[in-house]
Amino acid sequence: MWRKALVLLVLAAPAMAEDWVPLTGSEIQAALTGKKLQYDGAWQDFRASGRTLYNAGRDSWGYWAIRDDQYCSQWPPQALWDCYDVAAKGDQIRFIGAFNDVSDGTFVTE
Repeated sequence: MWRKALVLLVLAAPAMAEDWVPLTGSEIQAALTGKKLQYDGAWQDFRASGRTLYNAGRDSWGYWAIRDDQYCSQWPPQALWDCYDVAAKGDQIRFIGAFNDVSDGTFVTE
């Protein structure tokens, strides 16, 4: 019986390794600062200054920050900040909104 359980655990290990891992605020900061993400049809650059550049055919400058273990962004002329939980899997980042809306990005290596 224990051998069967061991085999199941070994077979499940690769699948578990590919699960999305939630990130803390400091992990989000380290993951995004100075990095660029590629989305479906767009990209985003996260500056250490707290500025962020999003491009889906044209440049859009905003701000980003970490608040209470979440990634938060603000896009002028809006004054409000939107915040997202963040998870990672390999070279991908997932942003999860308040209504479980999801946006996935892949790190760009230049």
